[in-house]
Amino acid sequence: MRQSTMLLNTLRDVPADAEAASHQLMLRAGLIKPLASGVYTFLPLGIRALRKLEGIVREEMNRAGAQEMLMPAMQPAELWEQSGRWDVYGPELMRLTDRGGRAFALGPTHEEVITSLLASEVTSYKQLPVTVYQIQTKYRDERRPRFGVLRSREFVMKDGYSFDRDQEGLDRNYQAMYNAYHTILNRCALNFRAVEADSGAIGGTGTHEFMVLADIGEDTIAYCPQCDYAANVEKAEAAGNRAAAQGDAQLNGMTADVRADADSVVNLDMTMVSTPGMKTVEEVSRYLEVAPSQIAKTIACRADGQIVLALVRGDHQLNEIKLKNLLGAEVIELLDEAGVRQELGSVPGFLGPSGLKQTFPLFVDQSLRNAASLVIGANQEDAHYLHARLGRDIAAEEFYDLRMVQPGDGCPRCAEALQFTKGIEVGHVFKLGTKYSEQLNATYVDENGREQLMIMGCYGIGVSRLLAAIIEQHHDERGIAWPVVVAPFHVHLLQLNAKDEQQSAVAEELYTALMKKGVEVLWDDRKERAGVKFNDADLLGMPIRITVGKRAGERVVECTIRKSGETAEVLVDQLENWVQKVIGLGG
Repeated sequence: MRQSTMLLNTLRDVPADAEAASHQLMLRAGLIKPLASGVYTFLPLGIRALRKLEGIVREEMNRAGAQEMLMPAMQPAELWEQSGRWDVYGPELMRLTDRGGRAFALGPTHEEVITSLLASEVTSYKQLPVTVYQIQTKYRDERRPRFGVLRSREFVMKDGYSFDRDQEGLDRNYQAMYNAYHTILNRCALNFRAVEADSGAIGGTGTHEFMVLADIGEDTIAYCPQCDYAANVEKAEAAGNRAAAQGDAQLNGMTADVRADADSVVNLDMTMVSTPGMKTVEEVSRYLEVAPSQIAKTIACRADGQIVLALVRGDHQLNEIKLKNLLGAEVIELLDEAGVRQELGSVPGFLGPSGLKQTFPLFVDQSLRNAASLVIGANQEDAHYLHARLGRDIAAEEFYDLRMVQPGDGCPRCAEALQFTKGIEVGHVFKLGTKYSEQLNATYVDENGREQLMIMGCYGIGVSRLLAAIIEQHHDERGIAWPVVVAPFHVHLLQLNAKDEQQSAVAEELYTALMKKGVEVLWDDRKERAGVKFNDADLLGMPIRITVGKRAGERVVECTIRKSGETAEVLVDQLENWVQKVIGLGG
């Protein structure tokens, strides 16, 4: 491709509203152009990279036995109502009404559509298993689109679905997709982790997210440096013995009159004390000279309209996702200050689990299981209780994993200290089971003539998001440094003087010869200064830059590998072999 004829405008300055490096570089390099908030046009250079990425995804899906298809983007509301997700999915669902008044949604995902299709197409066990996928534009009305195509309202996604006769079949398909995703991300030269995760609005049980490690990532990953455990913090667990040991160490390091020795503490009666204006754990801890781990904070939530209370240690944070999953709730939200006063009859900042005007379901975090004496809110202005005991003063018989993991917690598998990093979610695989087949009546007749529900799996990759994630990991201060497999072109051919006949002849010869060998070449034949061409070449980041300059008459060109900066002078007659070796193409 001759650059003089390509729809490609580069920008010198960083766009003011672009925070992420990938967003800045995709705009500056002319890969994308914004049309509206969270909506982008992929320009010729961008679409070349996107199509290559789609090709990698397609190859690995086909290799794993999946069949490609294409489903409508417009989905009837009736399907979503049948699955129960029309209201649950929330304001992110792009809704519209046709001229006949029929409600539709622009698909953010296609579980309902594919399940309805398979329900009508598959009748016998002989037709199973089936795995299908599509690569299609999806739509989600993000509250706050940001970071370019990393969080946009219109994006390209590969979504796949498996249908099996039994759990063993689902396990095989899930593992095949799990392995395929590893291959895809490895082919893209990415540093990533597959982590245990929450299934969210998609549903199901077993699920893994594929996280590309990057500081700009909106997800936090807890991982073990010793074993292979890794999980999104929404899902991550901690070894209970390490958490308890930390709490004991904190307690032993305190000197407080309210503590005394362990034996006497257990026998002390719960006592109300004044804590004027002390609403936070930090304030109460300092005022009463107790460790935060000896304070139990009560959090009031509304789960699908019902008020519930959660009790966690003062040095821990409630994980709302864990509580939501424990309750099997669709929606969970914290009760505001007005709700604490009006519905609980308590005082914000002094809420406690004992002495409320009525009884509410109470769920206690497992880290409090062995607590001998706790400080809790007294449900009165400027007052807390000392020496509260579970089972005596606080109704608690069962304990649950309700808290967020934090630095220093032990790995649940090997007890090694967990470490934390940021990640960009680019893929997600789910074991859906019968969640959708039951709601949409997707059944088959087994070998014994009995009707059975199909067992489903769901597998998504955000293709346009993956492209941005690649740039996040493959760039420097000068611009993008593309991995060969997704680079828009393999070679950026720079002719420094467009008026020099020798340079023109050599450039033309190289362009023709390399293209014949299957090497993709972007030929900068523009009448621009050499400095402009070099800057653009660094910004666009093709794997190899070939510069035709003053030694063109000697049939010598300068070759530079963008990633490493390695430079060599190569004879024109030897250039084809040199390029093919660097980019890994056959001879």
